[in-house]
Amino acid sequence: MPEARPPATRPCAVVWDVGRVLYHWDLRHLFAKLIPDPAELEWFVTHVVTEEWHFQSDAGRPLAEMVPELKGRFPDHAALIDAYATRFIETLPYAVDGTHALVEQLAARGVPQFALSNFGAEFWAMFRPTAPVFGHFAQIVISGEVKCAKPDPRIYAVLEERCGMDPATLLFVDDRADNIAAARVRGWHGHVFTRADALEAELRAHGLLD
Repeated sequence: MPEARPPATRPCAVVWDVGRVLYHWDLRHLFAKLIPDPAELEWFVTHVVTEEWHFQSDAGRPLAEMVPELKGRFPDHAALIDAYATRFIETLPYAVDGTHALVEQLAARGVPQFALSNFGAEFWAMFRPTAPVFGHFAQIVISGEVKCAKPDPRIYAVLEERCGMDPATLLFVDDRADNIAAARVRGWHGHVFTRADALEAELRAHGLLD
């Protein structure tokens, strides 16, 4: 990856990731309801419906291809694999503590906000209507819709084009260091998310909050 260049100016807009920043995301949130044995649950999410396998959806592969293929490999788990396709939004059951309040505070100050998320297009269509917080975002770039996922630089370019802002004015909030590193290469500011209070402190340091 090319070396990151320091932004030339302070950020004046915030770009949010979704999973593990705005909403808790874990396949176990769904499958713990369907697999009562903890050891069997861990085997399932590390060998059958795994995060690595799920990433194909983030990258734009349709469920109509993914699901039958996996059921062919694990026919004894067909019903659980079908649940992944039909009940995916249960893997994001609740908001991350504190981040939605920060979105509201930024919105009240008129700070432009955007979203840039690795998220399957079909799942996003299910999830978006359940999440009114996204009404505060001027643009939302979803990897499954553009068929390009972070940290590929092309998806950052899509957000830049759609928002029409100088990259040096964007502060990207993501839970993965590699995604932040890719943003910094393009001249964005970046914050590797761990807790809302740490993010709040950085937003205040940049003058984005009082």
